[in-house]
Amino acid sequence: MSYTEAYSSYHATSLDAQTSRASPIELVLVLTDGLLDELARARAHIVAKRYEQRANSINKCVDIINGLSSSLDFETGGQVVANLANLYDFCVTHLHGAGIKQDPAMIDEVVRILTTIRQGWAGVQSRNG
Repeated sequence: MSYTEAYSSYHATSLDAQTSRASPIELVLVLTDGLLDELARARAHIVAKRYEQRANSINKCVDIINGLSSSLDFETGGQVVANLANLYDFCVTHLHGAGIKQDPAMIDEVVRILTTIRQGWAGVQSRNG
């Protein structure tokens, strides 16, 4: 087993352990952390002109954002959830644009938005234990 395979196996096991006992907010935080990590990779792929890896990273990011968006409770969340859904939609559109334009600044803007959203979720978690 190579180092990369061993690390991937360790990371998957660690992630399984984290998610098996996580609250819904903790799951959002874990997903958002993974998303921010993948955004950093997507940005690096754009800068290095690694087109195939860039496309794969952006697709992973879009999948995570779509997963976060699909878990929103529109019936009880009101305007906050609607605004969050709009931000997620903006991020997806911006990521596609970043891939087409090869613009790392567009990735940076998505990172800023998602970092702010993550801080909000972390605040909710700290207030609710």
